[in-house]
Amino acid sequence: MNWNYYDTFITVARDCPAERGTVPPDKKNGKSKPGIEFELVADHPYRYTQEELLYEVHIRHKEISPEELAARGTQMRDEFFQKPMPCLRASMLPKKYGWGIHFNAEGKMALVPVESPDYHRFVDGDSGAVKILAAMSNSKK
Repeated sequence: MNWNYYDTFITVARDCPAERGTVPPDKKNGKSKPGIEFELVADHPYRYTQEELLYEVHIRHKEISPEELAARGTQMRDEFFQKPMPCLRASMLPKKYGWGIHFNAEGKMALVPVESPDYHRFVDGDSGAVKILAAMSNSKK
């Protein structure tokens, strides 16, 4: 099964409270899931596919050791993707923190702040044949 998006742009949620792309805050005991997502993608644009990012965030969030990964990596990855999980349309980055997500033809992703000209080019359809999807809303209204 392929969990990745290709030539796709995820817009911020219609009820996203952020007017600008903002960095998710850390928790008292370390990084939050959105904080880990942000750090990985902001520091390495167009490096991760959705699948790669979801798994890397899981590893870091659960603080899985390199030794455990070396011993059980393939099995852990298979087990991880057997469970249902939300895609990045449900991520807090486009729902709460003001980040659009662009996936290129190879499925690699980059963050695009809602206030940027690039964001508006994607939304206005000025970036070629890119499929536009909205992030999931925060409320059911």
